Amino acid sequence: MLSIESLILITGVLLLLGIASNKFSARMGVPVLFVFLMVGMLAGSEGIGGIEFENYSLAHGIGTATLCIILFDGGIRTPYGSIQSAWKPAGVLATVGVFITALITGLAASWILGLSVLQGLLLGSIVGSTDASVVFSVLRGGGVHIRPKLANTLEVESGSNDPMAIFLTIGLIQVLSNAVPLGVGLLVLFINQIVLGAIVGLLVGWVGSLMLRHIRLEAAGLYPVLATALGLSSFGLAAALGGSGFLSVYLTGIVIGNRRPVFHRGILLFHDAMAWICQILMFTALGILSFPSRLLDVAIPAVAIAAVLIFVARPIAVFLCAAPFKFARQELTFLSWVGLKGAVPITLATFPMLANLPSASLIFDVVFFVVLVSALVQGWTLPAVARYLKLEVPTRLPPPVTLEISSLRNVDSDIVDYFVDHECRAAGAQIKNLALPEGVVIALIVRNEQTVLPQGRSILQSGDHVIVVLRPNVRSLVDSVFAHRDHQSLGLPPQLEFPLRGTVRVSELEQFYQIKLDGDADSTLDELVRGRLPKDKLAIGATVQFESVTLRVRELSKRGTVDFVGMTILPPSSDQATPQPKKTAAADQTADQTAKESKGATHDD
Repeated sequence: MLSIESLILITGVLLLLGIASNKFSARMGVPVLFVFLMVGMLAGSEGIGGIEFENYSLAHGIGTATLCIILFDGGIRTPYGSIQSAWKPAGVLATVGVFITALITGLAASWILGLSVLQGLLLGSIVGSTDASVVFSVLRGGGVHIRPKLANTLEVESGSNDPMAIFLTIGLIQVLSNAVPLGVGLLVLFINQIVLGAIVGLLVGWVGSLMLRHIRLEAAGLYPVLATALGLSSFGLAAALGGSGFLSVYLTGIVIGNRRPVFHRGILLFHDAMAWICQILMFTALGILSFPSRLLDVAIPAVAIAAVLIFVARPIAVFLCAAPFKFARQELTFLSWVGLKGAVPITLATFPMLANLPSASLIFDVVFFVVLVSALVQGWTLPAVARYLKLEVPTRLPPPVTLEISSLRNVDSDIVDYFVDHECRAAGAQIKNLALPEGVVIALIVRNEQTVLPQGRSILQSGDHVIVVLRPNVRSLVDSVFAHRDHQSLGLPPQLEFPLRGTVRVSELEQFYQIKLDGDADSTLDELVRGRLPKDKLAIGATVQFESVTLRVRELSKRGTVDFVGMTILPPSSDQATPQPKKTAAADQTADQTAKESKGATHDD
């Protein structure tokens, strides 16, 4: 038995090899999963490392714990916007799609390997889910960014389809072990897994978000630890009650990540590091667990099963489940090809070994080989397939500098990096003419790796990175200013008032926000409003309505000019005059106070 010193040394060496192999993976375009597994196989008993490791119980424990951390990290990075735009197709793919994939693959595996139908379905269930981290690491490594709707669908589906595969695997193992009858007993198990997992995940996420927002901890490093503890508690509590721990921890991560906990960026960085450590250790440990000589024995049938999975089962599942949601044919084709398998199938393949099922060793070896084929064939070709199907969207360069607000209190401000290319609406414009909302500050311009201190007359050039400090409620307005010129979608929420300076010109408002105002293009909002209102009606709260927007006077100067106006986007659904949103005196006072406060600093540390 290895000493603790030797185990620490081996762990450190494996982490170093994992980091080095990640650089190799990025350069060669090989999926990082494949490289990590190869490193593990080389370190195993039949490789040059000679590490003896055949403890499936320990491998199952390592896989479960690391998957818990990886799913939690995926959850805290999944915005509500992605879920809202893609939950229907992603939800169907994550449930019905996994079932169809498992059914077709399982029946093929039963026939190819000569297993019973239930054993074949067990193998199909194990390889039924896709791996989000592998999919997006391959796309990012290949420099490919796909359409938002497609990316959101992949993100939500990949993050939420593991519970279905886990349920099918556990259910079939219990049926094969005569612990649960096939039929009603399996249905009850499914309902318990989904319902209890969802309830526990949402509840722990809600309570945890309150704790992270209101509990004052003296050390910033304790906030990521508290978040991790909440994720682990969510998993354990759901599993103890008979629910899906994996679904629970994923939902807990989503709720916590979207409710902006204190030290949010620190939590994200901590869990990004944790997820990488978990991936390296998990993949290399599973690689060490394998035996290359046994993999060669099952190579031919495993390749046949992988072919059925990649070219038959996944495409059928995708076209049946996603076609009703108005995806284009090339998008459905891409979804069919993005069926990359990751750590979940290999971890699930240890379950039959622990249950001492017949043919468990054969199932593990075949699953391991199928994952290797999927990672190599689909992963290596994924960027090329995306480009061939013309699903790429223009990408913006990563920021050359990184700024963040580090505070142990809630700060209602964001720091956003905008990249200015030649198609950006802000390219060639002076900062003072950007029609930015009141309270938005351009903190820094980075040009050719040099910092430029912004001034009102500074002109933004193509290639600039503009660091903007803003409040979250005006983010959509600032996004519109830095959007591409050919971007026709307004994207601004209706009935939400945005504060603007009275010196903003009508032409600037129309240019950056694609809003048509019936007025002189060279006039300012101050002149436009005062020209539409009688002198005796010019007061705070007075409104002027146009076809698509309403302008409300928020602040007047002593000279009687309009310093600030509130712009409200009107719903475009009706041709008739839309009634102006009613505002109480308290609401007016709050809005005016917000305008005055935002003249000062945008955040406090």
